[in-house]
Amino acid sequence: MTTGLQPARPAPGARQRILDTAYELFSRRSVRSVGIDEVIERAGVAKATLYRHFSSKDDLVLAFLAQREELWTKDWVEAEAHRRGATPEGRLLAIFDLFDEWFGREEFEGCSFINVLLETGDLDHPIGRASAAYLGNIRSVVGNLAREAGLREPEAFAHSWHILMKGSIVAAAEGDSQAAKRAKAMARLLLDDYRPAATAA
Repeated sequence: MTTGLQPARPAPGARQRILDTAYELFSRRSVRSVGIDEVIERAGVAKATLYRHFSSKDDLVLAFLAQREELWTKDWVEAEAHRRGATPEGRLLAIFDLFDEWFGREEFEGCSFINVLLETGDLDHPIGRASAAYLGNIRSVVGNLAREAGLREPEAFAHSWHILMKGSIVAAAEGDSQAAKRAKAMARLLLDDYRPAATAA
C-alpha cells in the first residue's frame, strides 16, 4: 500500500517481477490452473527471461512457496502475533484474531501451503515436501511460543494448535465467517489442557 509520502522505489527487476506475478496468481488461484505463458504475459517478460531465472515451473513454484513463508508466516502471522500479544499465550491467541481479520477480507485466499500440498498430493515430490516443510515451520513457531508459555508437551500442543489453525482456514473457505472465533474458543480450552497442573488449578 502506498500513502503518497513514501519515497519512490525503483522498478523491480525481471526476476522479482516474475515472482511477484506468480505469487499473485498462485496464491489466489492454484498452481495447476496457472500456466507459464500466463505468468510471462502478466509479468511482461520474454519466455527466455523467465527460464533464465527459473529453470522450470516447479522451480518457480518453490520460489513462490519460499516467498510465501517470508511474507505470510514470518512478516504477518509471526510478527503480528508478537506485536499484539503481551504474553506467549496472548501471542498464540492473537493468531486467531489475525485470522478473523484475514477471513473477512474480500481477497482471502486460503493457505497456499495446504493448497499446494493437496494439489501435489505427493510428499516424494519436491513441491510436496516443501509445502509440508513450510507447514512444519509454522508448527515450530507455535511450539516455541508454547515453550515460552511453559506449557506441557510443547510439540504435541503445537500439533493440536496447528490443527485448529488449518481447520479454521478450511472452514473459512467453506464460508464460515465465524471460523476464527470458533477456533479461538477451542484454543482457550487447549491452553487449559496443556498448562502445568499447578497453574491450571
